[in-house]
Amino acid sequence: MSTLTEEKVSVQPLADRVLVEPAPAEEKTAFGIIIPDTAKEKPQRGTVLAAGPGKKDEPMTVKVGDTVLYGKYSGTELTVDGKDCLIMRESDIFAVIEQ
Repeated sequence: MSTLTEEKVSVQPLADRVLVEPAPAEEKTAFGIIIPDTAKEKPQRGTVLAAGPGKKDEPMTVKVGDTVLYGKYSGTELTVDGKDCLIMRESDIFAVIEQ
C-alpha cells in the first residue's frame, strides 16, 4: 500500500481543515468470511496527508502522518493525485492513534 505521506500533496487545506486518506475497508471478518462490496462499512480511520495552519486563536493539534479516528459521515470526499481522500475540519477528528 503506497501513501502520499512521503510525497508532496498538490492540495493545501486552509485554516483548520485536514486532508485524510481513509484506511482500506476490511475485506474479511475475524472468522475469515469475505465481505462483499455492498456490505462494507465506511472506514473511520485514516492518515493525515496535509493540514492547514489552524485558526488564528487555535493552532493545529494534528500533523502530517498522524493516524486518526473520525466520524463515519465526516468530511467531503474528493480525489487528490488519483487517491480517494476526505477533507474535514480538525474538530471532526475524534482521536490520534499513537503507534
